[in-house]
Amino acid sequence: MTTAVVVGSGPNGLAAALTLAAAGVRVRVIEAADVLGGGTRSSELTLPGVVHDECSGMHPLAPGSAFAERFDLAGAGLSWRWAPVEFAHPLDSGRGAVAIRSVTGTAAGLGEGGRGWLHTFGPLVKRFGTISREFLQPVLHLPRHPLHLALFGAYAGLPATLLARRFRTPEAQALFTGVAAHAFRPLDTLASSAIGVALTTAAHAFGWPVAEGGSAAIRDAVLVRAAEHGVRFETGRRVTSLDELGGPDLVMLDTSPAAAAQIAGARMPTRVRRAYLRYRHGPGAFKVDFAVEGDVPWTHEGSRSAGTVHLGGSMEEMAAAEKDVAAGRMPERPFVLVGQQYLADRTRSAGDVHPLYAYAHVPAGYTGDATEAITARIEQFAPGFRDRIRATSVRSTTEMSLHNENYVAGDIVTGANDPWQLAFRPRAALDPYATGVPGVYLCSAATPPGAGAHGMCGYNAAQRALARL
Repeated sequence: MTTAVVVGSGPNGLAAALTLAAAGVRVRVIEAADVLGGGTRSSELTLPGVVHDECSGMHPLAPGSAFAERFDLAGAGLSWRWAPVEFAHPLDSGRGAVAIRSVTGTAAGLGEGGRGWLHTFGPLVKRFGTISREFLQPVLHLPRHPLHLALFGAYAGLPATLLARRFRTPEAQALFTGVAAHAFRPLDTLASSAIGVALTTAAHAFGWPVAEGGSAAIRDAVLVRAAEHGVRFETGRRVTSLDELGGPDLVMLDTSPAAAAQIAGARMPTRVRRAYLRYRHGPGAFKVDFAVEGDVPWTHEGSRSAGTVHLGGSMEEMAAAEKDVAAGRMPERPFVLVGQQYLADRTRSAGDVHPLYAYAHVPAGYTGDATEAITARIEQFAPGFRDRIRATSVRSTTEMSLHNENYVAGDIVTGANDPWQLAFRPRAALDPYATGVPGVYLCSAATPPGAGAHGMCGYNAAQRALARL
């Protein structure tokens, strides 16, 4: 019987394990941490009964992914929940803008910016089923829908600040730029629109759902399916060399490229090793989880119903902050993402005390304390917020990388999203999952299509491995 070892149990490692096992491979997963799940873990970080997502919180691309559909994760107990508003962007004096599931409804609320919004995202939403299937696989492939992909690429290749000007009003421009900031890169550079266009279109096509009970529910659903196929798990064991694995037919590495090079050692061809060691990581995230009594008192009405709130001020202010972060400078007012998952899923709350998820974009390896900067940013748009805080849990960039070794220097998206790495991660190759070592594959978020709890990196890598067999 064909055997495989998967190193790492993040969403991609688990996806690879399940995909191989379903094909009849005998699979063993080895995880360094004591708990399975990687970025899909949830726990009571602040107060008893208040459930926080430890990393991934919102999942725009997960429900419609080929992996989720093939293995019927909904049938394994995974339930998705949506807030009334997908995302919001407050500005000063109670101004702001929101994106709801309907692209026409969103455009109608954007005033003069609505026409550009509808003309940009309306055609993409209609075709997003095919577009998402195209970009959730390696760039180097024969597209089944080249015209749809070209339409997406026409916007994705633009600087985010340039595309945002199409939306005319400060509110609409900030609404899009806040989503584009998910890329963790300067917003005036080529292809900085790519992630913003993908996530905004996904918001109108699928929404930005959360998993009922916490992101750990995604892990748990995959584990249900994995158990059905006999996958075995070992936790608390760190793998440092292929020699420790006992000679399986396949090895899937849900690790950073540098860690993969270390594990493969001298077996890895020099050219691949050099490429992996040159792999660039992006800025870091400094995370604060709050237990808050009552709702956040946003002055912008729409933010009170939003699952995700982007705090960055105007388009120009966000562009300046992201440029500082990329250059290694901590901005005075960083971009902050706030998750109000409890608005969609009240099972996470303890009575009237709710979990609030927040992180700031900070320089890679930032050693300072951004807790006050994050709190002040929320207070700026929600006066009185401080008075509602009942407990906090802080995770610095260093703690982030210790919690999950794939988050190098706090890089939660597992790699810089510059144009080269967007197209050719982790290296330029016809098979981006192959490590050059026969039977050994990289399957982490450092491979296409990149970050997210959609599991498609692991699913794609396992498909390649099976094809080679």
